[in-house]
Amino acid sequence: MKNSSFILVLLGAAVLFIAFRWAYSSDSSKEEPEKVTCSSTIEDIMTRTSVRSYSDKKVAKETVDTLLRAAMAAPTAMNKQPWRFVVIEKRELLDSIAAKFKSMTMAAKAPLAVVMCGDMIAAIEGEGREYWVQDVSAASENLLLAAHAVGLGAVWCGIYPIAERVNYFSKMLELSDNIVPMACICIGYPEGINQPKDKWKPEYVHYNSWQ
Repeated sequence: MKNSSFILVLLGAAVLFIAFRWAYSSDSSKEEPEKVTCSSTIEDIMTRTSVRSYSDKKVAKETVDTLLRAAMAAPTAMNKQPWRFVVIEKRELLDSIAAKFKSMTMAAKAPLAVVMCGDMIAAIEGEGREYWVQDVSAASENLLLAAHAVGLGAVWCGIYPIAERVNYFSKMLELSDNIVPMACICIGYPEGINQPKDKWKPEYVHYNSWQ
């Protein structure tokens, strides 16, 4: 009998212990918010910055292919994928871009540039036609982030909608009439250290209405 009573006491104590642990874990999970782990993707987004000075190190074709694959993984309205890309590696073309536009002088040192284009044949018809700009912009940001992730530096130089720039790139690259150059992204291995800007401004954020 004494043994039976002792076993019952032990079982009761075990049940109380388990119940206490369950209650404690439930309460603590309510009190402490879940911690967000900073992934490498978030880190790349937060540390990416425009790079305008490059070393003379060449960028391998396999690396360029990786950047273009990343660009084509971007979201696109109705899956139209109107993006098209012209990779510029010829020194004379890069130098001519640098000489023509003050905002693109970094092309003179860049080993390559990618001209991000939109195909108007592939674009949505009607009122949504201009979504091609958003699609190509999304692809451009993907390319910038991919470049940073693999140790490259890059800078986005706008082309569209400035007519002079559109006409210059269209003529230089012999683009078809349905192809519109939107941006020129200069790419290379960074020369020196480039610090990202802290652009976080909570006052820019509104919830549910502007007020």
